[in-house]
Amino acid sequence: MVFVWSYLSDGDPNYTLMQVSVNDLIILVAFVPIVGFLLGITDVIIPYDTLVLSVVIYVVVPLVAGYLTSRYLISKKGEEWFTGNFLPKLKPLSIFALLLTLLLLFAFQGGNILNNPLIILFIAIPLIIQTYFIFFITWFGGKKLKLSYPVCAPAAMIGASNFFELSVAVAIALFGLDSPAALVCVVGVLVEVPVMLSLVAFANKNKYETSA
Repeated sequence: MVFVWSYLSDGDPNYTLMQVSVNDLIILVAFVPIVGFLLGITDVIIPYDTLVLSVVIYVVVPLVAGYLTSRYLISKKGEEWFTGNFLPKLKPLSIFALLLTLLLLFAFQGGNILNNPLIILFIAIPLIIQTYFIFFITWFGGKKLKLSYPVCAPAAMIGASNFFELSVAVAIALFGLDSPAALVCVVGVLVEVPVMLSLVAFANKNKYETSA
């Protein structure tokens, strides 16, 4: 999703790729112990092999596949073709994948969402506050540091985003598709998308030139 936000706000794709890659590398090390610790506080018994497998499937495999694909295509076609022809063709596909993901999530959890409006509200409010809070801290911090707009915008988007895709996968694997845990993660995705789109609109409306 971060690549979609960066694309829509005219962010630097190279910076976005580097930052997402760093985040993924951190997740490889930090996700399992953090989730294990947080769930352990509530005495929830979790199989660590499921957490590790989820990280491998949803982080390691896409990361390795993307790296190998880019290396292969650049070696065959050149970096100019890769950035000027191949990547632009993937952008509409990424937006379509985002919309399809939302459609499937709502299809599976639509009943629970409609039947529990108060619970959904309690889940949504802190997520909305958190997203706006982190975005604007990063946005104004980046401007204070005189970061260029193509770097500042995706940096703020990445900082404000959550890794709900992996959370949804882990919640479904551990507790089932109809579980409250899966519902929370699905609501997180459905809340994050319109909030992030509003931040994309804010970034586009407030583009700036960096003074030398």
